[in-house]
Amino acid sequence: MRNYLHINLDDRTIEAEEMQGEALARAGRHYIVKTLLDKGVAKVDPLSPENPLIFSAGPFAGTNFSNANRLSVGCKSPLTGGIKEANAGGTFAFALGQLELAGLTLYGASDDWVVIRIPKEGDITFESAEPYSGKNNFEAAALLHEKYGDKVSLALCGPVGEYQGLMAGIAFSDTDNRPARLAARGGVGAVMGAKKVKAIVIDKHKMPPFHDRRKVMASVKEYNAKLAAEPAIENYTKLGTAMMADVMNHVGGLPVRNFSSGQLIDTATGVNKMGGEHIRERNLSRGGETEHACMPGCMIKCSNVYMDENGKELVSPLEYETIGLMGTNCGLDDPDDLARLNFIANDLGIDTIEAGAMLAVLMEAGQGDFGDVAFMEAALEDIRQGNERGRLLAQGTARVGEHYQVRRVPVIKKQAISAYDPRVVEVTAISMMVTAQGADHTAGNLPAYDCKGKDTAHLTDLSMDMQTNTAAADSLGICIFGRAVTNINQEFMMESINDALGTKLPTEFFAALGRETLELEAKFNEEAGFTAEDDELPAFFRTEELAPSGKTARHQVADIRRHRSEWLDARAG
Repeated sequence: MRNYLHINLDDRTIEAEEMQGEALARAGRHYIVKTLLDKGVAKVDPLSPENPLIFSAGPFAGTNFSNANRLSVGCKSPLTGGIKEANAGGTFAFALGQLELAGLTLYGASDDWVVIRIPKEGDITFESAEPYSGKNNFEAAALLHEKYGDKVSLALCGPVGEYQGLMAGIAFSDTDNRPARLAARGGVGAVMGAKKVKAIVIDKHKMPPFHDRRKVMASVKEYNAKLAAEPAIENYTKLGTAMMADVMNHVGGLPVRNFSSGQLIDTATGVNKMGGEHIRERNLSRGGETEHACMPGCMIKCSNVYMDENGKELVSPLEYETIGLMGTNCGLDDPDDLARLNFIANDLGIDTIEAGAMLAVLMEAGQGDFGDVAFMEAALEDIRQGNERGRLLAQGTARVGEHYQVRRVPVIKKQAISAYDPRVVEVTAISMMVTAQGADHTAGNLPAYDCKGKDTAHLTDLSMDMQTNTAAADSLGICIFGRAVTNINQEFMMESINDALGTKLPTEFFAALGRETLELEAKFNEEAGFTAEDDELPAFFRTEELAPSGKTARHQVADIRRHRSEWLDARAG
């Protein structure tokens, strides 16, 4: 059994709900959409007190089960107007589990800025956020650790979230207490800002009890052994997510200069300096960490700590989506420049996908030149200050593109497209089109699949398989990078969950949980007023050939939605 905290910010009352058994397995992304639907949130103003902000951890949170300390943060998105689950690593879900908490929901809004303190013993308190208000994440985190010590985990609303900029995420402590693991997408940080919660500070404690602890510990070892046997995991450990920059560059699907090209190659050397191989070798030569776990227990260690030429830390992490959107998409070709910008974005607590796409649209509008680092720094400084221009830019790609009347704006449902060009990476494109989450690759990513000669029905089926397994993993607090194990070992996963919770859930529960999550999310967006038109790719993906492949987007929304319905109908019941 674990408690779930319902925190009313209006009157600062707290209700602890007991959860056990199957309820603890229906966590994360599933819990978010089910709760928001039941409360009728689809039609509320997302920045009003009526929009709850949900933090939900999975059934293994608090242990060293590799990949199983992910956190889901959810609400109605102020960026898209639809459902949003933003997923984060770090230590916050781990700390929730160690205090035997399944999660917490913030209701209403505080009159004054507060820090919510959740200790291992004693009462939860609401403390003044005055010493931290307006401060960037790293300064605020340092002050919070100075007061509360190092054995805590933080959830932070950065300065952009404070003024409700829509690209604001929520920053969480990493394993070294950097506030650098973000639930980044959809404007969840703006919702935290609207509630005037600057930070949540929660103690770390000890591993929580389980129905059969011995079997759970055996599952941890078996899961780790399965991961270690997967060649793909070895590549992630060696090169991190940055390796996708090499893969995408090779297939011609890397976003370059506002999605106007699919490849970036140094004409002098023939090398993509923004790729994982080059970044690893440069970082190793400087004494950086090329293997770093974003959450306790993870053995994949696909993150990094990137150093400058003097061996001083520039940023952690430097990962693919940032490389693709804030890097090559903005015309950058040196990872050092990107790392400095990446740190600024982390310090502000903003989504690097949304920020990178927005900056490239500004360049497309003639406000700056592609590759102009000083222009990018100045734009981020405006966002930090929250001046008139900064507040416009902080509203994200779609709204900035509309303001400057830009024709080529890479968004779906007003959320920036991830770092996979839809003309080449077609399964992921289909996922980004039809997911209720907005243009989010993590909803169903299959980046390396060869789509040549494959029809819409086939690729939609693959997308739905990926979307289902991803939604299930997100609902169980499991990192999707473990899919080489979780997707093909669902019987093992369900046995492990049953050992942890004392349930008798069948193997089929895993896929059913994913499908139900997708169906509930679609229902939420329908209630929020979304139609098939909202799934459309921007027109330029269909009309402009992408160099060097010459491809254009070829799959129609009506066909995708029809095949999606057929796929769901075939698995109903």
